[in-house]
Amino acid sequence: MMRPVLIALAALLLPAAGADACGGDVPCRVADGEYRIALPPGGAPAGVYLLFHGYEGSAADQMRAAELIAVARAHGLAFAAPDGLDHTWSFATSPSHDRDETRFVGEVLDDLQRRFGFGPDRVVVGGFSQGASMAWYVACHLGDRVAGAVTFSGVFWDPLPQPSDCQAVPPPLVHFHGRADRTFPLAGRAIGDRWHQSDTFLSLAVLKVRAGCRLGADTPVTIAGIACAQAQGCERGPITLCLHDGGHEVQANWLDGGLSAPGLPAAPITSEVLP
Repeated sequence: MMRPVLIALAALLLPAAGADACGGDVPCRVADGEYRIALPPGGAPAGVYLLFHGYEGSAADQMRAAELIAVARAHGLAFAAPDGLDHTWSFATSPSHDRDETRFVGEVLDDLQRRFGFGPDRVVVGGFSQGASMAWYVACHLGDRVAGAVTFSGVFWDPLPQPSDCQAVPPPLVHFHGRADRTFPLAGRAIGDRWHQSDTFLSLAVLKVRAGCRLGADTPVTIAGIACAQAQGCERGPITLCLHDGGHEVQANWLDGGLSAPGLPAAPITSEVLP
């Protein structure tokens, strides 16, 4: 576990200048919704970690995640969080279908580039639980618009996309999942009669095939003290699975390790990376 990080959120959540400024408690609005962003004080960030919240969460909730924001800051990144409509996400295989999330995320990415200069080589996506699923669909459908992904406790839903459904080569990805997770088990689970979270290993296979990784010979690596399996030979960089003994959770030191992993564009750029 990472030691407690004492950070004044008010200092981190600095709004951008200008008539349509946003940041901190002021949402950044796009045509189909909004997102929030925490900009590190002092100097321009090198990029942004864009985190999708879990089911029944919100972007405002994520802005109170002081330790996650601190990790992003230690890597020279801003921290941003899109808002799910009615606290959920509407990807193709989810129970909710209230918004075209691919279009919405495209709008968010456009806005991040317009307002802050965060182009495709400067965005790392992430998510927790259903938000991790959302990040996986972004990696599949908008993979050419992001530089990497660090996700927690959620993958695709059934029916799985085919590798050919991914409209771009997926970016380097590090995924953390608990062996004892009962909310989104490694093997997935049914949600009511019509919906089903998918299997973690089958979901990984979709990205690996689309990314052209060498199959069947993952390399053992250790990230944040966790034994991980890393697919090599992927077109844009490794795709990595880290299995821990915990449940449905995210820890800030895992994010730190994920952002430091080989192939991720957010390797430490300051001396503030946390233990």
